Amino acid sequence: MAGRQINQVVIAARGTSDNAGRYAQYLFGAMNGLLVALATPSLFTYYGRPPRLQHALVLGISQSGMSPDVVAVLAEARRQGALTAVLTNAPDSALAAQADFIVDLCAGEERAVAATKTYTAELAGIALMSAVLAGDPEMLGDLDKAPEAVSRALATDEAAHAAAERLRPARYAAVLGRGFNYATAFELALKLQELSYTSCHPYSSADFRHGPLAMVERGFPVIAVAASGPLLEDLRQIQATLREHGAEILCISDDPSAPDPAAHRLDVPRHVPEWLSPLPLIVPGQLLALHLAELRGYDVDAPRSIQKITETY
Repeated sequence: MAGRQINQVVIAARGTSDNAGRYAQYLFGAMNGLLVALATPSLFTYYGRPPRLQHALVLGISQSGMSPDVVAVLAEARRQGALTAVLTNAPDSALAAQADFIVDLCAGEERAVAATKTYTAELAGIALMSAVLAGDPEMLGDLDKAPEAVSRALATDEAAHAAAERLRPARYAAVLGRGFNYATAFELALKLQELSYTSCHPYSSADFRHGPLAMVERGFPVIAVAASGPLLEDLRQIQATLREHGAEILCISDDPSAPDPAAHRLDVPRHVPEWLSPLPLIVPGQLLALHLAELRGYDVDAPRSIQKITETY
């Protein structure tokens, strides 16, 4: 971005990639001092009233690079003279054609409709962009530890299967996260929705107190993503409140301290700092969605009503 006056980042994405964009909101803000907004593509397509983007880096995030509304955001940004970049697994796509800079995920073909590999690769790409923008060797060193952290998170498979057994009767649930793992809550809820057909809603643990808490009754399932860091205590406090209401709590965490005997846990060894924790902490959630779908007899390779590539306008 040398030589360009950039004071904000606007991210255009849909679905799983949009959840990766939520991670970028926190990461680019915390590590790079940038104001980050998620684009509203219908302003570009249906309304024809795009905002002014001249001083923004407009970042498109997409596995396939084929959704017309995301392409429209980047095309308009380029027309306005804004700096454009694309994070994609398809560097020859229509979206990539609108980019001044292309970050190729190099993740290989995404075969899962749920795009689990895509999400992890997008988080890693965003983390790499942030580290390079910050010019911070320590961040790059921490990023080198991420593959091992994700590998170790796969060891939660048996515990995730047991948790899925407990959730099997549930047809609704809430997922709580905050900070860097606000994105994790959204992505985990999406996986449970599209694979196990659970009516699952993501919330910031702060927002959950502002109304949704009222729907919690005995046996209500709540999944809390509680990473080590400044917000860990906040997640502990909301879990205590949920216990008082009789909620069925499942905690996904990389912090083994003060385990809650009333909560079921999916513990992930801590190998990376909080800003990278969304990479390993989504893995138990992906496994949970997989096992819950299989226990209910659903085909995870062919979820009903959806397909591998979704084009929206």
